[in-house]
Amino acid sequence: MIRIVHLQLQSERCADFEAFVQPKMAAIAAQPGCRGLRLLKGAPGHYFTVSDWESEKALNAYRDSALFAEIWPTVKPWFSAKAEAWTTDEIPF
Repeated sequence: MIRIVHLQLQSERCADFEAFVQPKMAAIAAQPGCRGLRLLKGAPGHYFTVSDWESEKALNAYRDSALFAEIWPTVKPWFSAKAEAWTTDEIPF
């Protein structure tokens, strides 16, 4: 399953966000059940995470982890809008 999360940040917090999150990406990608992770930057202040998880159980285990508990409360006050998330399944071709 692919999880896509859109984060819209206050423009003055973008550098803080990148500096805080980039070093944590490898630790997130190393979580059990994570098959891949990308951090994308769109229009100014818009970021996307695209992660590939073996199962919803694996994703929820990460969301209940100490790592997530460290990251989310730090970055959430920097948002300029509520985060949006979609859980999808890849259609093979």
